[in-house]
Amino acid sequence: MTGQTQLIGKQGQALAGYLREAPKGDAPGAVVLIHEYWGLNGHTRDVADRLAREGFTVFAVDLYEGRVTKDANEANAMLKALDWGKATADLRAAVEALRARKSGTKVAIMGFCMGGALTLLAAANEPGLDAAVPFYGIPPEEAADVSRIRAPVLGHFATNDDWCSPERVDVLEKKLKSGGVPVELHRYDAQHAFFNDTRPEVYSPDNAAKAWQRTVDFLHAKLG
Repeated sequence: MTGQTQLIGKQGQALAGYLREAPKGDAPGAVVLIHEYWGLNGHTRDVADRLAREGFTVFAVDLYEGRVTKDANEANAMLKALDWGKATADLRAAVEALRARKSGTKVAIMGFCMGGALTLLAAANEPGLDAAVPFYGIPPEEAADVSRIRAPVLGHFATNDDWCSPERVDVLEKKLKSGGVPVELHRYDAQHAFFNDTRPEVYSPDNAAKAWQRTVDFLHAKLG
């Protein structure tokens, strides 16, 4: 847990993760950030730092309780062992804690890969969210009815992706629109995890820059 900061929930419970404040400490909006299946690693903390510099309070939640790996097999095992119900409850607690820190705070949720799927799952179960930004992640159909989402959604997906395939993205978009969800999905000519600059085998600088600017503009528009 070295280097992590706890956010205190409404019931006084300690929520493990990485808390970053906007430089002036007066951010009108906050973001709950969800890591990939590798765990809360340096890349996710760097994204939190970047969001804070854009003027948001950010809490990168740690759903693996301090476990981090660079091994894909181990990461996949940790993903399979994840209690999605508990993860959803932890995310809700983080949203509530950020909202309670300052009256009037608007809260968004954002995540990558596993975190992207959990972003949509959380948004389907948390009607009070102000925005949701999933990066190349879609929850199982049986886990979440995405048509229940009421927050505006900005999604980023790759066209070369065996997990969030173009066909699955099209189905997701149709479901969101049929439910009246305000949604904007972008497709990028890139591979899964194209935003992760610590993985040169998939990182796409131009597409990552486009996705980042769209995300920052969207969050400022929805959170202030």
